Amino acid sequence: MRSALVAAVLVSGFVVAPAASAQCASPAGVYAESMGWAQRLTDASETWPLADGSGQLVAVVGTGIDAGNAQFAPGQVVPGSDLGDCDGRGTFAAGIVGAQQVPDTAFAGMAPGARLLGIRYTETTTGGGAPSPNALAGAIGRAVDAGATVVLVAVPASSTSPALEAAVRDALSRNAVVVSPAVGDEPEARSYPADLPGVLAVGALDESGAAVQGEAGDHLSIAAPGADLVGISAGARGLGHRWGVDLPAFSAAYVAGAAALVRSYRPELDAKQVADRLARTASRPPNGYDTRLGWGVLNVRSAVTTELADDPSALELPPPAPEAPTVRPAAGPPPLPDHSPLSGWLALLGIATAALAVVARATIRLGRARRWRPGSDT
Repeated sequence: MRSALVAAVLVSGFVVAPAASAQCASPAGVYAESMGWAQRLTDASETWPLADGSGQLVAVVGTGIDAGNAQFAPGQVVPGSDLGDCDGRGTFAAGIVGAQQVPDTAFAGMAPGARLLGIRYTETTTGGGAPSPNALAGAIGRAVDAGATVVLVAVPASSTSPALEAAVRDALSRNAVVVSPAVGDEPEARSYPADLPGVLAVGALDESGAAVQGEAGDHLSIAAPGADLVGISAGARGLGHRWGVDLPAFSAAYVAGAAALVRSYRPELDAKQVADRLARTASRPPNGYDTRLGWGVLNVRSAVTTELADDPSALELPPPAPEAPTVRPAAGPPPLPDHSPLSGWLALLGIATAALAVVARATIRLGRARRWRPGSDT
């Protein structure tokens, strides 16, 4: 049974289901503490001298972007964006990708040099039910037509359609990296376009390293933070944040930010090579692949700087573990004799000793028959 992606609840300040009256996002305040765990794990500041996302256009497909937050640089949210974001998820995801370093907060995005394009295809606070895959298809088409090099699906759909599948194929053929989260709450659930071929499907984890989402399968590529997150807020009219946010969909924003960095530093790579690099440089789980975390946890510095050999087998799924035998195996043949030299000499010595013992017993019997006693000469 397939599960709905997100229940009709208010999650950490984000209204994620239809409501009778719109309740727009607003900041909880200014985040003044040290870096949160997710930002430490994905800290990209060491790569900025090499690549900060410059030259890349990241489309954030979801609920729009509120460009009024002070952590967006002037002009960073490009003309043609869907401005305003009552729901808040598009702004939060965009901040993970490209928020600037500013005084008064430790929070910053991963690729501050990237430009951001907001594409609104759903606004769940205004009603209308689950996100439409056909509307999502149109949004991805708009993003690619605008020149997006990375397409971040911040709000996925719970079903697919021919239009969505065609839009993803077109985006990939036009060299855009498509990044989408897996957010289903059951192993059998599927998120779209994460489950479509060629899409960089992202699982979510918490600070302990445990998977957050229930969705599982070999379509997952990589994992990134999706719980207890810090990010910028819509409705701030200046500097404003939300923190302690638990929403697996935001894991894809970290991977999209890393994709922008890779494309900025290695412009010769095509979209497939960028996705492959991110997965191959991830911090691997113990068994090499995990159906909820993919090939492992995003490793930003390795993704940007590691020199990779051309190894097409590097991302082959491991074979399934063999089932435990239900019948005890039959006993094998007896072990072969030991043919070492020492064992051979010991065997000969044993035979000689046995022969001498036989001769001795025969001699004693003969002597007794002739009335011989030890020490006697006759």
